[in-house]
Amino acid sequence: MAGLTCAKILFWIDGYKRAIWPAGRLRGGSMDLRQLRYFAQIVESGSLSKASRCLFVAQPALSQQLAKLEYEVGKPLLQRSSRGVVPTENGLALYHHARFMLRQLDQALSIARKEVTDLQGMVSLGLPATTQRAIGLPLMKRIRSKFPGILLNVVEGMSGHIAHMMRLGQLDIAILFSNDVSSKLSFEPLLEEELFVIFSGTSGYLPSHRQSISIAELVQIPLILPTASHGLRRRVVAEFERRKMKPNVTAEIDSLKLVMQCVSEGMGATIKPMSALHEVDETQGKWRALSISDAPLTRTNYLYSLSPELMSEAATAVLSETREVAHQLVEDGQWKGVQLIVPAPLARTDDAAPQ
Repeated sequence: MAGLTCAKILFWIDGYKRAIWPAGRLRGGSMDLRQLRYFAQIVESGSLSKASRCLFVAQPALSQQLAKLEYEVGKPLLQRSSRGVVPTENGLALYHHARFMLRQLDQALSIARKEVTDLQGMVSLGLPATTQRAIGLPLMKRIRSKFPGILLNVVEGMSGHIAHMMRLGQLDIAILFSNDVSSKLSFEPLLEEELFVIFSGTSGYLPSHRQSISIAELVQIPLILPTASHGLRRRVVAEFERRKMKPNVTAEIDSLKLVMQCVSEGMGATIKPMSALHEVDETQGKWRALSISDAPLTRTNYLYSLSPELMSEAATAVLSETREVAHQLVEDGQWKGVQLIVPAPLARTDDAAPQ
């Protein structure tokens, strides 16, 4: 159990009280949670001015607290430049530990503020946008029904951002598209999803009887794709380059909602899993989703979690429910264009594991 004094952060480990730093490392001995929260926000914001706005704290006061923290640690924690701030090696180490401690404290407070039930706590789950459209609402309903004492915090974002948050320990669980996010995380393959060419039924790109399209035909169609840093974009471009062709990209958008709005207006086609069509406004016209005949594109969805020793009982329950809800949605035909992967023992990632 963690124990806190009004001035120092302490932990009870094996019956002994231990500080965040080894004895003698802190000069003033007055590091507090406020300073750690401020410091974590500064690192995540990349500048004091942005952190000041996020925290609703005046920048001079924020700078003063940062100076106190650096004095107490005895080493610089940030590198400052005209473009903002980045953590030093010592600052990054402090950030990782501070973020984990703050999340644990938030979970403890969440439990303390709720009525006693069988299972309680806060659990953070990261989902890419297309995945959230397929599983987000059904999972929320399941958790609310089975575990009313669990506060489920769902974060939607680009897969790269979700992976970054997992590496920083800001999330307990995530669904991602690669198996090499971090060797410190646990993961298991969940399902395989096919990528389709999606466009409005009124666009007239192909005759209505067609169920598939070739890469050569796709060259003639304007495409709305994510930016070049996105894994899906790299996969698509690689298939064109393999045939010495170039996709006709007319817009780069990293917002799923805006992509689908543009596609519905006939501005082009996109390449997404079938889950991109969940919750679309059917009044805007019928959609068409065609497989790529000469280059079937698929990607594996991996279910990630913190290592077992860091998972709370609530997080473990949500992990299990996420797996079960995904299987149920696929088996019931509600999550289309995907195939379940036979469950395997929980694995640990290997650095630079092949795709």
